[in-house]
Amino acid sequence: MSISTFNRPRFLRREFSQVARWLLVAAITSRAVDAADEPDRLRGELRIHDPSTIIRCDTNFWVFGTGFGVRSKFSPDLVSWQAGPAVFKNPPAWTVEAVPNNRGSFWAPDVIRVGNRFLLYYSVSTWGSRHSAIGLATTPTLNPAALDFHWTDCGPVIQSRTNDNFNTIDPSVLLDSSGRLWLSFGSYWSGIKLVELDPATGLRRDTNAPVVSLAWNESIEASCLCQHRDFFYLFVNWGQCCRGTNSTYEIRFGRSAKVTGPYLDQNGADLMERGGTLFLSSSGHRIGPGHAGILREGGKEWFSYHFYDANARGNSMFDLRPLRWTTNGWPELAPADGPE
Repeated sequence: MSISTFNRPRFLRREFSQVARWLLVAAITSRAVDAADEPDRLRGELRIHDPSTIIRCDTNFWVFGTGFGVRSKFSPDLVSWQAGPAVFKNPPAWTVEAVPNNRGSFWAPDVIRVGNRFLLYYSVSTWGSRHSAIGLATTPTLNPAALDFHWTDCGPVIQSRTNDNFNTIDPSVLLDSSGRLWLSFGSYWSGIKLVELDPATGLRRDTNAPVVSLAWNESIEASCLCQHRDFFYLFVNWGQCCRGTNSTYEIRFGRSAKVTGPYLDQNGADLMERGGTLFLSSSGHRIGPGHAGILREGGKEWFSYHFYDANARGNSMFDLRPLRWTTNGWPELAPADGPE
């Protein structure tokens, strides 16, 4: 809804009450993280689709997801979650021009902190189309009650058209151990791609550099790129999403000594040749897990994702599981009571 549809006094009152609400939230949720060892006890506002990597700002953890203006949720302890504000009240003007049929619902964001800024990447697209773009917005803080809180849209990072053989959606951003910034993305078509970003701007380092191919399957999207010790790891989704309990999403992975690949699974199969070790699939009421993210916090690691909840009419829900690594350097989910 446009701001112009509100009469000014009511709008001002609403904005004042919203600020007051965030100040109150900040005051009552400033306790230290002490319940993250119980990830299966998540509660509160858990409905989310295409969750970003979880990121910490001050005393709260934040996750962003698909929705009008990019939705957000926050938690002081990784267990109890509340709805946060949207990143945009109105779609940036360039998004309307770049993808005319998009109406301000932005998909599958990812977020990272580089220096003194938070960088948020988001997808601008329409269903089943390669006419897409990935945008960037930045802010000094994620705390809505902070005086310097404000999102600045930086425009498109990369775009695709119907004559391209790839789709610029589902961004995943990684700052590697050498300080280089990378963006993986892609959905269907010719698969998962990679470009290098400039850490100073968050935009492409060289717009003329070729797009690197990382993984392919007939149905592949929602990549998550991470680094663990000497290897880079690529998580991807195979299957169909967005069908409630009929969704067939599953998460697979491979690893590489170089961020540009090749990524091989545990059997040595190349992810460009339909390789990919199964990591997480439907189980119990958790149907179609997807959109992986990895959080490192307090010497522990956590694996986040969404699933379609068979106990809640197939709504998309957020989940968080402990993550550990085998002696051979492969990721696996730890028992629900925390890493061993």
